[in-house]
Amino acid sequence: MSDYPTAYAIVLAPDVTQSPMDQVVLDYDARILRRKRLTCDSGTHFLVDLPKTTNLNAGDCLSTETGLIKVVAADEPVLEITATDPGALSRLAWHIGNRHTPCQIEPDRLIIRQDHVLEEMLHLLGAHIHRITAPFTPEGGAYGHGRTMGHSH
Repeated sequence: MSDYPTAYAIVLAPDVTQSPMDQVVLDYDARILRRKRLTCDSGTHFLVDLPKTTNLNAGDCLSTETGLIKVVAADEPVLEITATDPGALSRLAWHIGNRHTPCQIEPDRLIIRQDHVLEEMLHLLGAHIHRITAPFTPEGGAYGHGRTMGHSH
């Protein structure tokens, strides 16, 4: 028997009616899980034990026996990509997508994980690139919710 609470369910932020009692900060890779021991900011440990592998989004909450724990996206090394005009940014997004690279799409910038090969390609395409540290929350897959774990078509 474990000495820490277990999270059996995910509660999406819009459905939360009670305030989270704590939070757990996870990077992009760590936000996909099924069964794992995690540590909250307070130092409290808890076990995630979900029925299937799940992609957690920033703002989701994990429901434990003792209350809700909010999921926060951790800062990680990323590339911030901008362009001189919106049309150029769309073209850069197409090239990133063509390489099946997760991409956070915002009105005036794209964000991808740091990758020297993609960075060089984007530079050659005229992108303005800045190495920054920020939360990474890319678009989900077109064929499912959250990340696409392969194509079903």
